[in-house]
Amino acid sequence: MEIIILGIMVVIAVSMIAYSLMPNKQDADEIVRRRTAGLSKEEDVKTIEGVAKKRAAKKSAFEMAAPLLSKPVMPKNAEEQSTLRAKLASAGFRKEAAPTLFLASKTAVAVVGGLIGAILAIQAGKEMLHVVGQSIFGLGIGFMAPNLWLSMSISKRAEAIRNGLPDSLDLMVVAVESGLGLDAALLRVSDEMKRVYPALSEEFQIATIETQMGVQRTEALTKMAERTAVTEMKAMVATIGQAEKLGTSVAKALRTQAESLRTKRRQKAEERAQKTAVKLLLPLILFIFPTIFIVLAGPAAIQLMETFGQGGALNK
Repeated sequence: MEIIILGIMVVIAVSMIAYSLMPNKQDADEIVRRRTAGLSKEEDVKTIEGVAKKRAAKKSAFEMAAPLLSKPVMPKNAEEQSTLRAKLASAGFRKEAAPTLFLASKTAVAVVGGLIGAILAIQAGKEMLHVVGQSIFGLGIGFMAPNLWLSMSISKRAEAIRNGLPDSLDLMVVAVESGLGLDAALLRVSDEMKRVYPALSEEFQIATIETQMGVQRTEALTKMAERTAVTEMKAMVATIGQAEKLGTSVAKALRTQAESLRTKRRQKAEERAQKTAVKLLLPLILFIFPTIFIVLAGPAAIQLMETFGQGGALNK
């Protein structure tokens, strides 16, 4: 019963962490609404204050306790903090409190893991030394679990961006050839791809906003490639930069890049298809073959047992 309760607590804690790290769509909708409505500066400030008050009222207990829980594992220097923030941004978490919440989750999950390890050892009737060792082991696993989750989130988002690049580049080529500038084409692609590839659309929007704020286009695109940590994105940015420096057609360069990315995507799909047969061997051997053997050989084995039983009875 204690294990079940602790499992429920872990699920609730992980759900609260994921919910607190997720971007608030209501705030984004509110910002878009007040921009399209053309509110005055005073009304704009009031709207921002109202959104901040709503966010503060919606804070969960974990969010309020996050600063205290994150202190033991908070990076000491600015370089480590910026590295952590960059990793969270690569996973799609750009909230100001995202690093604090992530570090607090490491502490919370570590404590829960240590408690689970200690309880399992006590219920098994082990000695105190084993209880302490198993508790430390659970503590370490719980401490590293958020890092594993973050790595998986980064890989998943990078894969989504990688899959969406060829289609986005095709649409960008059409936009550029129709007369739009590269910045306008990026903005149009981000609007069109918002529902299909939201992660890639978000990165294009951030790059466009940075360009509108005065950042050079090459620098904004380079930052986008660094945030995503996708090799294909870096190659696309390098291609655009070379095309602008040499004065060649950006549309042709993008079309060539799109064809190359599409070929890579097809090759990866074929590679995964070839690996499927190997991955199916283990479930086939462990689960399917024994069942087929029982279904096929079971009746024959029963008949043989009955035949030998009748033969033995006749001999007697």
